[in-house]
Amino acid sequence: MTGPLALALGIESSATLEVLALALLPAILWGLAPIFDKRGMAAGGGSVQASLVVVVVDSSIYWLVIALLYGRSAFTGLTLETAAVFAFAGVIGTALGRITIFVGVDKVGASLNSTILSTRPLFATLIALLFLNEPLGPVTGVGVVILVAGLASLTASQGGDLSGWQPRELLWPIAAAVTFAVANVARRYGMLETPLSALEAVTINETAGLIALVAYVAAVGGRDVLEKPRASYRYFAGSGLLTTAAMLSLMAALGLEEGRIAMVDPLVATAPLFTLVFAAVLLRDLERVTRGVVGGAVLVVIGAALITL
Repeated sequence: MTGPLALALGIESSATLEVLALALLPAILWGLAPIFDKRGMAAGGGSVQASLVVVVVDSSIYWLVIALLYGRSAFTGLTLETAAVFAFAGVIGTALGRITIFVGVDKVGASLNSTILSTRPLFATLIALLFLNEPLGPVTGVGVVILVAGLASLTASQGGDLSGWQPRELLWPIAAAVTFAVANVARRYGMLETPLSALEAVTINETAGLIALVAYVAAVGGRDVLEKPRASYRYFAGSGLLTTAAMLSLMAALGLEEGRIAMVDPLVATAPLFTLVFAAVLLRDLERVTRGVVGGAVLVVIGAALITL
């Protein structure tokens, strides 16, 4: 086919492929990051140290990108209320949420932790229903049922960390999912109330989380918290770089005209499936990936996608 119609179709196809690539990249990177997290924890790292390293890395890069893209025009239109909303999201999601993530990785393993963390759309939907009056449709209800079935499968899977874990330790990744859900609802509210770009918003978010983490480290004794093996710092810095690249790619996907949430979010939600693949290959000495883990992860991803849609 030739002519204007073919050209138009070619442009549309190219743009769609760009969105798909930009949305799939965060899934891969966020699928790989937990492998670095697990290695860092196994190397003697701690949850607070890991959280601080990751946030230092990503917030530094975000500020650099802000300076390059916006210069002095950055944060135009920012109000005190909006800053407070994103700061709250940063303290809850970035500081508290990251700490619980790393504890979960240490306790139950990267594969289980990453999968359970993907249940956050469930909690975000319930919170949005209560506080933002967002509707709860039949598709969402089906997604909830499938997601809960996935969690049940994970509980009975006997996979994850080779040293074993107790069912109550699954509360760590669930707590992380809840904190991220609360933060995401706050971020959504903030984005509805401000002309800021997603990059500016996430920069405020991460900076607030960094301040909270530094304050916590100073309060409990920084030397004891940060005196960890060098190898752990390298792994956590790598995790921070992966997280930063994933977030920038996600924002780029959502910034395109074709970057609809309905297309982007389900792709990003496949991150646990990549974690399973990476864990099976790269964490054989630390984790066990069983059929129950794979089945539970598939159900959680499907349920999360339906809830998101």
